[in-house]
Amino acid sequence: MKTVKFVTLGCKVNQYDTQSIRERFLKTGFTQIYNTEPADICLIDTCTVTASADRKSRNAIRSCIRGNPQAKVIVTGCLVEKDANALADIQGISFIISKRFFPSGISNFCAHTRAFLKIQDGCDNFCSYCKVPLVRGRSRSRDLREIINDAQQLVKNGFKEIVLCGICLGAYGRDLEKRRDLVDAIEELEGIEGLLRIRLSSIEAGDVSGRLINKMKQSQKLCRHLHIPIQSGDDEILKKMNRRYSRKDYLNLIKRIKSYVPGIAITTDVLVGFPGETSINFQNTVDLVKKILPLRTHIFPYSRRQGTPAGILKDKINTPIVKKRALLLAGISRNCSLIYRKQFLNKAGKVLIEGHPKENNKYWEGYADNYIKVWVKSRGNLKNQLVQARFKKLNKDCIEADLL
Repeated sequence: MKTVKFVTLGCKVNQYDTQSIRERFLKTGFTQIYNTEPADICLIDTCTVTASADRKSRNAIRSCIRGNPQAKVIVTGCLVEKDANALADIQGISFIISKRFFPSGISNFCAHTRAFLKIQDGCDNFCSYCKVPLVRGRSRSRDLREIINDAQQLVKNGFKEIVLCGICLGAYGRDLEKRRDLVDAIEELEGIEGLLRIRLSSIEAGDVSGRLINKMKQSQKLCRHLHIPIQSGDDEILKKMNRRYSRKDYLNLIKRIKSYVPGIAITTDVLVGFPGETSINFQNTVDLVKKILPLRTHIFPYSRRQGTPAGILKDKINTPIVKKRALLLAGISRNCSLIYRKQFLNKAGKVLIEGHPKENNKYWEGYADNYIKVWVKSRGNLKNQLVQARFKKLNKDCIEADLL
C-alpha cells in the first residue's frame, strides 16, 4: 500500500490546490495517512506571503524530512515559484514542482464541513508590499462550467456550504472570452439543489459592486458576510501601499453595504508597521476600525518582501513599536466584535454545525450565515446539520445558543 501525507500552509486557495493534488494521488491508489507513521510520499504546499510564512514553510519541510526519512518529499506552492534556490540548503527534498503543473478540479474537501472552491487565481493589483502577484501571476478566471462541476460534486458528497475563493476574487470573469463577473458565478451556483450556502472568502473594496450588494440583499443562499481588507485607515499610507481607495471611499462603502444588508458582518485585514507609519497614521487606522465595527480583524505586522516596491523603502518601524500597535489594535478589535455580536442576542438564526469545539466537547460549534461562531448543546449528532438556534449569551469569541 502506497501512502502519502500532505501539509498545507497559507490561504484558502492553497487549501483548494492541495485538495486537487490530493485527489490525483488517491485516484492512482495512494492512501492518505494522518498519524505519525512515516509515509512513502510527503507533499508540502508552501506559502510566502510573509517572512513568517517562509519560515513556517521551511520548518514544515524539515519536519517532514525528519519524520519520514525514507519518503520522497515534494515541495510545491508559492515559496517555490520565485525562491526555489532558497530551499537548496535543505537536504532531503526530492522534487520541487511549480503548482501550475497540477490540474484543478475537486470533488471533496478533506477534514472540512465547508468546502473551499477556487474560481480565480493570480492578481493584477500589485500592492507595493505584496509578493503574491510575483508568484501567482496575473489574474486568471476558471471556466464557469468547471466551477459548477466542482460544486455539483461537492454537494453530491454532502457539502452544504461552499466558500468561493481566489487570490483576487472580485476580478473573476474579466479575462474570460465571454466576459462575466462574480455575480454571474453566484447565480449559477444558486441553482444547484442541495447547496444551502454560498460564502465569499475575501474581496477588495473596489470590487464590491452595486450588483453584488443587491445580490447579497436578495439571495437566499449568499451569506451575509464580506471580508474586505482595509490594510490601513490612513490616506498617506494607503497611497504608499498602492491601494486604490481612500479612507473615505472605504467608510462610505461599508455604510452603503450595511444600509442595504442589515446585520451583515464585515471582517477585515490590517497591516501594521508599514515603512514610515507614524503614530498619527496608525491612529487613523484605529479610528476607521472603530467606525466599521468588524466582526473579526486579522492583524499582520508588515513584512519586507524582496522584489516588491515597498521592499526598498526606508523608515522601517522598530519591532517593539509594531508589536505594541498590533496589541493595541487587537484589543480594540475584540471590543468591536463584542459590540457587533451584541445586537443578535435573543434573536434566532440558522447555524451550520461543524463539530465539537476543542475547548469543550459538551457543545457543538458552527457558524451563522454572518460568520458569527455559535456554540449549542445537544446530545445528538449535529455535525454538518443546518440547525435553528436562539442566540443567548456572549462568550469570548462566540455566542452560546439554544436549539429551537
